Amino acid sequence: MISDDWPGYHLDLFTYPQHYCGDLNRVLIPHGVIVDRTEKLAKDIMNDIGFCDMVVLCVLKGSYKFCADLVENLKNISRNSDTFVSMKVDFIRLKSYQNDQSMGDMQISGGDDLSKLAGKNVLIVEDIVGTGRTMKSLLGKIEKYKPNMIKVVSLLVKRTPRSDGFRPDYTGFEIPDLFVVGYALDYNEYFRDLNHICVISEQGKGKYRV
Repeated sequence: MISDDWPGYHLDLFTYPQHYCGDLNRVLIPHGVIVDRTEKLAKDIMNDIGFCDMVVLCVLKGSYKFCADLVENLKNISRNSDTFVSMKVDFIRLKSYQNDQSMGDMQISGGDDLSKLAGKNVLIVEDIVGTGRTMKSLLGKIEKYKPNMIKVVSLLVKRTPRSDGFRPDYTGFEIPDLFVVGYALDYNEYFRDLNHICVISEQGKGKYRV
């Protein structure tokens, strides 16, 4: 858990795209820490659910880097075990933010017919859980098709008074109520090319606001 008073790291300690100079406040989670935590999450998932075939449902666009790294770690564990685990990866896109505000209603697009999840073991990979309403809405839609199991892993969980209490089964980092970018998390499609997870500055919000 990253505490509310955690100062983070000064930007001068890291390399980052210079076109974002002035647009970031600080580094909250360095890329190397994300990599190590993702490896541990993969081990926790395998130890928990066992070596069973699964459908990995990646929520685009913000979780694509996390999902790719997580799946690679899951595959490495499978390769080094006596039991082969079949993993099919599918992608859906949820739209719930404009600028730094939740729009409330969730829009879903992409992916195969969700009815194909019937009887399957489903692992939903999300980048960040804020209020929890988006994920609860998605779970409600998937549960209608009666999968055998649904687990949710989120790289980040935000501590916010707006939370409805939803908690994923697996969490990478619990963070303060800050708007963060990087490692594929965006602000109006910017900052996805940033490797570290950073806190956006007010200048950055104003510069890329739509």
